[in-house]
Amino acid sequence: MAANNRRMSGKKGAQVGSGGKRRRGLEGKGPTPPAEMRKGHKKNRLAGAKAKQAARRPVKGRGGKSASELVVGRNPVVEALREGVPATTLYVQQFIDNDERVREALQLAGERGGIHLMEAPRPELDRMTNNLNHQGLVLQIPPYEYAHPEDLAAAAYDEGEDPLIVALDGVTDPRNLGAVVRSVSAFGGHGVVVPERRAAGMTAGAWKTSAGTAARTPVARATNLTRALEAYQKAGLTVVGLAADGEVELGDLAALDGPLVLVVGSEGKGLSRLVGETCDIRVRIPMPGGAESLNAGVAAGIVLYEAARRRG
Repeated sequence: MAANNRRMSGKKGAQVGSGGKRRRGLEGKGPTPPAEMRKGHKKNRLAGAKAKQAARRPVKGRGGKSASELVVGRNPVVEALREGVPATTLYVQQFIDNDERVREALQLAGERGGIHLMEAPRPELDRMTNNLNHQGLVLQIPPYEYAHPEDLAAAAYDEGEDPLIVALDGVTDPRNLGAVVRSVSAFGGHGVVVPERRAAGMTAGAWKTSAGTAARTPVARATNLTRALEAYQKAGLTVVGLAADGEVELGDLAALDGPLVLVVGSEGKGLSRLVGETCDIRVRIPMPGGAESLNAGVAAGIVLYEAARRRG
């Protein structure tokens, strides 16, 4: 009778052999997940924060980006705007003395479009510029998007042309870089390669010296210049180093009308040892006037003119 009463009861008792637990309570839950996946754990919160930060971080190009730059002072800001240097924001000090240069800066920024105008108190501009003499005007230059060295040769071949590229070794003056970019553009070259370290980059000064040609002439950045030159050699390009004691004179160089990388060193030191040893040929520019050397911009322009003349 007791058994019948137990069967007819509406209550669900424990199952025989369960040890007093329900069947689901005996089922395994699998291995313990790592701390990064356990909700509420410190490592889980850190992982989530890192993921959000990565999502906000801009995607870099193959050659990477430079850091953003500030042009400081009334005359430099006006000159940068006149020369078409890329800019994102023009900061103007509150209650600034509105002279002719301030009015021109505001007018140029407004005419170009795409430049934000921000009014800021003097202490904020002092902080931004590390207390430089900004005179109430600060122009923010966006990071430059560098190409990859391989992209320059690939773009030339895509156009059905033999690559004509200039690589700079130890050139630290941005004005020289800008002058080389201008010459490459003028003589039909396909770009400039600079090392990632201890070399001039595409700053506002380089943009100004390029006279706007930097907008259409790519600059690539190489982590290691020697390896970049070796990669060009494997791709069929002749690497020609420009040196005062070069074994071949410019007029006798047959490689100018083919796929070419011209390597230009600094005015004082010339080519570094490893780069000089990597070059297939070293060429010299005859100078009857007796000058010891030429700066990088002038030397590159002479060789690029000769290459363009032969190719034409």
